[in-house]
Amino acid sequence: MNDDEPILKRDRWGPSPYVFNVRNPIGLALTVITMVFVVVMLVLMNRHMGPFARPSTPERPPSEGWEWSPTRQPTPWTPPTSPATPPTTPTESAHP
Repeated sequence: MNDDEPILKRDRWGPSPYVFNVRNPIGLALTVITMVFVVVMLVLMNRHMGPFARPSTPERPPSEGWEWSPTRQPTPWTPPTSPATPPTTPTESAHP
């Protein structure tokens, strides 16, 4: 290991122009971190854990009579109407 080595070096064989240089301590650390990250993500995907967990409730399929039409207009939203009678407050009852 040599600190004078560059962190990245040109790659002669692969599709990428640069690769981590394992002769540099930082390049070696980046290589190890990358490999650990890839292994952890593959294990999580295989076991359906973490961000790859299955949803707790499956999505409901559309009903049998449901059809989507690109020409059908959505129903307009109507604001809620105010109640006809104002809300009543509890009244104090006279206790003898």
